[in-house]
Amino acid sequence: MVARKRLAAALVVALAMFVVACGGSDDNSGGGGGGGGGASTSGGGGTEVKGAKVIDAKSLDNPPKGTIKYCQGKDTTGSAKQLVKEFNAKFSADGYKATLTEFPASADQQRAQFIQRQQAKSDDCDVFSSDVIWTAEFASQKWLYDLTPYVDAQKSKYIGAPLETVHYGGKYWGVPETSDAAFIYYRTDKGGGSPPSTWQQVYADAKAQGGLVYQGAPYEGLTCDYLELAFAAGGTVLSEDGKKSTINSPENTKALQLMVDGIKSGAAPKAVTTYMEPETDQAWTSGRYGFMRNWTYAYAADNKGASKIKGKYKVAPLPSFEGGGKAGILGGHNSVISAFTKNPGLALKFADFYASPDFQKTLLLKYSQAAIIPDTYSDPEVKKAIPYAAELLQALSQAKARPVSPVYPQISQAIYKNVNDALAGRASPADALKKADSQINSALSTF
Repeated sequence: MVARKRLAAALVVALAMFVVACGGSDDNSGGGGGGGGGASTSGGGGTEVKGAKVIDAKSLDNPPKGTIKYCQGKDTTGSAKQLVKEFNAKFSADGYKATLTEFPASADQQRAQFIQRQQAKSDDCDVFSSDVIWTAEFASQKWLYDLTPYVDAQKSKYIGAPLETVHYGGKYWGVPETSDAAFIYYRTDKGGGSPPSTWQQVYADAKAQGGLVYQGAPYEGLTCDYLELAFAAGGTVLSEDGKKSTINSPENTKALQLMVDGIKSGAAPKAVTTYMEPETDQAWTSGRYGFMRNWTYAYAADNKGASKIKGKYKVAPLPSFEGGGKAGILGGHNSVISAFTKNPGLALKFADFYASPDFQKTLLLKYSQAAIIPDTYSDPEVKKAIPYAAELLQALSQAKARPVSPVYPQISQAIYKNVNDALAGRASPADALKKADSQINSALSTF
């Protein structure tokens, strides 16, 4: 009971961090993806980064004594301070120490501050907590150590999907830290005890059970919501080599048409075209709706306060798309090592500690951050404290990557603006994806 109360409290504290798990606009939990999609969904498969520094995998065993500087966004939950405290407690007697530098809450500002330091070839950030969507951009600039020798020896330790978020150009550029995934939330008092098995069934059931709410505003969150359906339908965004748009496809059009038809039929309210995570939560806790697509934070957060649906819903991994498969989009961060660090071995030791089984368990139990090690979810204490542990592991495991590209921000903007136009009735699904295709190809031509 104590563990459950502690988890619920931590989740509420973490709400500010997780509500933008795929938004890329605030604090330290921006989006990303990986896993099942591989190069066919993420792109960049044919890209090669030459001349990057390569880590010595054995360097973490006995690095030079000293202090490394860890940088991340504002530590809203205290997990980063806990990380540094535990690392120092374990290794200070050996002459190793870490310090924490907090960047602003905004993901855009975090990215800008890291870039500023890398352009100056500064060692201010030996290790940086990088949003999963920044891998390609940072790696292509040769700002990161190539960690392939280390990761190759550790592959079996990780959930495959989060590991793919550090994969670009056939190499690994970081160590997974934390992850996140979306659930389908369903009311047990409206439709019964079983979740819908397909997205088509979600919309059909929603029409009869009060409706479906999700993040449909023109921002990064909508890119995530749309790609979950598009990838499940068999669609892609980029070619294998990451140099050409593939978004204007029958599979992607079919996914968008389902979303558009859902609004037209009343299965989803027209207002979803203005919803980000907070608005989605407000609508869900009003008690009116039967279904919600949202991140894991909402499981506990929406069960508190004035919620009218407390104890009246369950969660499930995202369903399949008829004629296709299952997909999800991950949020999360990775430890990347600056090419300008003066102690790469100690930096790797720190990243390795972050991904250790003991600290991953602490992150999940105390700070409600999804672990990137599958064994964590079968831990008896975790299973007792977190009722959705098995569903979370499944959701993380079935995820696919958002486009891995140095121009990802432009690609995402082309997706969410045009998808929102279709949802709002300003463009047909075919015309929206045709326009997105043109804009993505224009962005790709710039590098």
